[in-house]
Amino acid sequence: MKKFVNRNFLTIIGVFAGALAGYLYWHFIGCNTGTCAITSKPINSTVYGAMMGGLLLSTFKKQVKEV
Repeated sequence: MKKFVNRNFLTIIGVFAGALAGYLYWHFIGCNTGTCAITSKPINSTVYGAMMGGLLLSTFKKQVKEV
């Protein structure tokens, strides 16, 4: 488990940061009418933010060369 966390630390941080950003986006900006697909519900914007944060920070992951 520790090895997995060490290898994917940036991705895990990105998921948590993105989830927080998605929730805060819904809370402060959000969609008042309920017709917006992503921002109409807090779970949608939180999951979307988590996915985007994880994808963004996973691009900075170092590639390990296997011998």
